[in-house]
Amino acid sequence: MIKHIQNETEFYDLLKEGKPIVDFYADWCGPCKMLLPILDEIDFTDVLKVNVDEQPEIAKRFGVMSIPTLIFFNNGLEQNREIGYRSLEEIKEEFKKL
Repeated sequence: MIKHIQNETEFYDLLKEGKPIVDFYADWCGPCKMLLPILDEIDFTDVLKVNVDEQPEIAKRFGVMSIPTLIFFNNGLEQNREIGYRSLEEIKEEFKKL
């Protein structure tokens, strides 16, 4: 399920549980737009979408310098990150490592 993050409090509350994938993106980013249908197919975990233009503090906190950046979390802790477009299969493989 995709959840669009509206503020830092919501983000950190959702990050605490489970194994969410965080997608740092921007509306103007071409590769981010290409990734959207892939993320829509994910049904095995939550996808937290963070717009770097609307939530720059969160992006800064995680050192996001390029988009799209996918960060894989497990119980609030970063486990891995992928920068750039990824296929559904690549995302599934990274998720299995959690």
